[in-house]
Order: sequence, then structure tokens, then C-alpha cells
Amino acid sequence: MKKTLIALSLCAAAGVALAQATPVGLWKTIDDETKVEKSLVRITEAGGTLSGKVEKFLDPKTKADAVCEKCTDERKDKAVLGMTIVRNARADANKEHWEGGDILDPNNGKVYKLRLKPLDGGKKLEVRGYMGPFYRNQQWIRVE
Repeated sequence: MKKTLIALSLCAAAGVALAQATPVGLWKTIDDETKVEKSLVRITEAGGTLSGKVEKFLDPKTKADAVCEKCTDERKDKAVLGMTIVRNARADANKEHWEGGDILDPNNGKVYKLRLKPLDGGKKLEVRGYMGPFYRNQQWIRVE
């Protein structure tokens, strides 16, 4: 009986760990150049695709009413707070990473192709934005 309970407990713990190995959740973004905590981004899933919105600014230098002045799409001159910056990412066949969507850098208005890869059991998220052979990586930290 004890062995069965232990086995069930281990299976439940493994299920929780697997559930966390997804980009869905709240993330603290860290600037790849300055290492400054910039914002909180919530990634959600709907219909098999991921999207992420800016929920809160953490950098005291960022104005609460900041707008994306350098954006060139429908987000131009819109408030960054509440803005969708991650769009249309889909899981690969093994659900090891999510790609195919794009990510916006509101500071420079550039939209990059996107790859999201959970690290450290889902505690961190490698966020890669790329254009052709050029890319930028950030590691975001899971908040919840």
C-alpha cells in the first residue's frame, strides 16, 4: 500500500513538473544587454497558439503611459502596457519549444521571428528573437 501511495505521489509530482515546462504563465523579462528587470509578461494559450501581453513595468525608468512610437504595424503609438508582444507561437511535435510566431521589442519597434524554450524544469524561459541569421536571446524568469 505504501509503495502505491509513493508511486502515485511521484506521478503527481511529475505531472506538475511537466505542466510547468510550458511557456504559459507569468514571466519577469530581463534585458539581454543591461540585465535590468524590465516587465512582467503573461503568456496564455488559446487554440494551440501562444500570445503574451505586458502586464506591468518593473523598470522605474519606464513611464507608465509609454507608447510604441517606433512600431510599424497596428501597434504604432499604442500603449505598451497591455500590449501583445508575443503572437502565434506553436509547440513543436515534442513540445520542447514553441516557434512560428513573432515577438515585438517595443523599445525599437522591431518584430522578430520567435522561439520559446523552457529551461530548468520550466523555471526559466529562453526567448529568442531572430531575423535571418541574426538573433537575440533573453532568459525570462517564471513568476507564477
